[in-house]
Amino acid sequence: MVRAALVLRHVHFEDLGTFGPALEGAGYAIRYMTVGDSGFPGEDPIEPDLLVVLGGPIGVYEDPIYPFLKAEREFIARRLETKRPTLGVCLGAQLIAASLGASVFLAGVKEIGFAPVDLTDAGRASALRHLEGVSVLHWHGDTYTLPQGATNLASTSLVQQQAFSIGETILGIQFHPEAETGLGFERWLVGHAAELAAAGIDVPGLRQDGQRYGKKLELAAGALLEEWLAGLQGAR
Repeated sequence: MVRAALVLRHVHFEDLGTFGPALEGAGYAIRYMTVGDSGFPGEDPIEPDLLVVLGGPIGVYEDPIYPFLKAEREFIARRLETKRPTLGVCLGAQLIAASLGASVFLAGVKEIGFAPVDLTDAGRASALRHLEGVSVLHWHGDTYTLPQGATNLASTSLVQQQAFSIGETILGIQFHPEAETGLGFERWLVGHAAELAAAGIDVPGLRQDGQRYGKKLELAAGALLEEWLAGLQGAR
């Protein structure tokens, strides 16, 4: 049976990445919707079998600059009311948190680069267990308070909240397990060039780290998503 996955995208180069093959392998037909396009959202948020909200270089709280954010949060909130399967990555996780009434705010640090996360006990018992000891890509300057009813799954020494779940069907991940670290990573390095320069990031070093850690991360991310998607079947 083919299932429908609707993917909300903020910038074209931040796509599903290595999550794409795992979704297709689980029988999902993927359709992107670019947030901010004319007519957004223009459809029922409840209808897709899975909603994925991806990252982007803006803040959840920047409504005066990006007015579509209010409509996007409302779209996500309507979805979350039903507890239908929803996955958020980076900005997407923050949008889920905000849609549930949590606060999203500046973390006080730009966390950009490859490093492992520290899994909580709940994280080690979840699909995130596949990331134990794996260097993942961090790329954010904001963070969030834990939404009511959510369970914290991971942290780092810089930012306490890195991933959360609500039941079996809602998952927010603030870092980027899905990031492609081969040629596709160049799109990130170019697209975020101004942010990288402002943060004083060593771009050649970041590229080298992507090459060093990429294959292990790709395998772990695929296993993470496969396990989480399989768990959705038992939750229905």
